Amino acid sequence: MDIDFSLVLVCLVAACGAVWLLDSLLVKGGRVKAAQDFEARAGQDTRLSVEQVEEETQRLLQEPWVTEYAKSFFPVLLFVLALRSFLFEPYQVPTGSMIPTIKIGDFILVNKFAYGLRLPVIGTKILDVAEPQRGEIMVFIPPHVDQYYIKRVIGLPGDTIRYENQSLSVNGEVIPEEFVENILVDTGIGPLEGVLNSANYNGVTHAVQHIPSVNSSRGRSSWVVPPGHYFMIGDNRENSADSRVWGPVSEDNIVGKAVAVWLHKDPGFNLPTFENNAFFPQPE
Repeated sequence: MDIDFSLVLVCLVAACGAVWLLDSLLVKGGRVKAAQDFEARAGQDTRLSVEQVEEETQRLLQEPWVTEYAKSFFPVLLFVLALRSFLFEPYQVPTGSMIPTIKIGDFILVNKFAYGLRLPVIGTKILDVAEPQRGEIMVFIPPHVDQYYIKRVIGLPGDTIRYENQSLSVNGEVIPEEFVENILVDTGIGPLEGVLNSANYNGVTHAVQHIPSVNSSRGRSSWVVPPGHYFMIGDNRENSADSRVWGPVSEDNIVGKAVAVWLHKDPGFNLPTFENNAFFPQPE
């Protein structure tokens, strides 16, 4: 299971806020009263200098280090939580299911409000903005594992999807692909001869790669997308575990729309680069 940074941030914000609130309600008053009592006594004690009175007063008013840290970190953590939960969230792609569009190690910028505002952690939608469109790239949580996945939206609720002989069709219309070049595809157990094509789907032109020697039927060739669900497929057609394997994705599990690659870092001790930076084409 991936680390849930939203949950971590919510817990940290709640902890800092609670410390700050408890200090304000229960402890701060005692410090203020102690400082006022001291100043009243010091006013009658001619042995104390003004500097000594001010120094002791500041000491009595001094907040505990826990409260100081809580007050300092609370606005920063709250800002980061709001940014990640409602605006944009970075996400590093760990697999090659979207090659050649997205490479392993690419950092993706995810638009969290494109499909509606959702509460952090629980994911409840609190404001409708727009619905996913065919051809967009979406980050979501699949039905079989609690992790972020990234694929392309192929089918909307009610669509009939067919994938047979490495040809993809939606509602009876084949998504056109044009041959670009022959390539070698890294399958994890060695390279295989593949084909790089250019597909045009709903006004989105993007690259797709196939491995002709691999049987991609997956035991089934057609699906009907149920209400409130979306059918997701990777651009690395024969090397992607997607809705053809674990079924359509519920709208409740949508994380956001991937809009751009903003950084790339190869695995291991490699410096990040900006050579893959690009915005993803959007439907017309």
